[in-house]
Amino acid sequence: MRRLLPDPGPTSVEEQLDGYRPWENLPENRPLVATNFVATVDGRATIGGVSGPIGSDADTTMLACLRTHFDAVMIGAGTMRAERYGRLAKRRETRERREQLGLPPDPLMVVVSGRLDLPWDASLFTDGGGRVLIFTASEAEPPETATPLQIVRHEGAVNLVEALRQLRQEHEIRALLCEGGPHLHDQLQADGLVDDLFLTIAPKLSGGDAPRIIEGPLPGVAELELTWLLEEDGELFARYRRRS
Repeated sequence: MRRLLPDPGPTSVEEQLDGYRPWENLPENRPLVATNFVATVDGRATIGGVSGPIGSDADTTMLACLRTHFDAVMIGAGTMRAERYGRLAKRRETRERREQLGLPPDPLMVVVSGRLDLPWDASLFTDGGGRVLIFTASEAEPPETATPLQIVRHEGAVNLVEALRQLRQEHEIRALLCEGGPHLHDQLQADGLVDDLFLTIAPKLSGGDAPRIIEGPLPGVAELELTWLLEEDGELFARYRRRS
């Protein structure tokens, strides 16, 4: 892997993220929010309904290393149904690395699900490790889960501004990594809640009508600043920061 910007030269995912401290210089009343996506050159965020076939081993490493730097990881219900997440910090080495950074051994898994329509048999809920918090507008009760589960209910619809305030003030979440999907990303960007965007651009074309990383309209154009750009085997790894 090589760094193209800034300071061109050889690097690795681990080296590039070594000094990344998203819990520093926090916004007021909410966590710092970063989003992480992989896309094809023609902008598609999934192939066959999931993101896995787009990226490479290097992209998987980027995802895993990013997770070690955040207090919590957030996804939408559609992403949970498609990807069927499991425990985020399965390996003991990962949990130890997080503790070395002053983070809890398992990141809090945050799911946004308006109807509470989730795959309850997924290992995220059956493994028993880690913790899950679900924001929902549903009055339905979830089934019993092996993994510790907390439900936070919003009236009418999940309010992401309020959800982030609750995560910061009531759950001490300082840094939140959002892994999609596109509709959740739409809402976060529309509310001006995204600080960093990590985008992997795979050297692939897929065509079709698969979603992009943002599907809906925004209230205006979000101006981004390129913080770094890495390359390996034609795959680009960019970190953008939203201009204030």
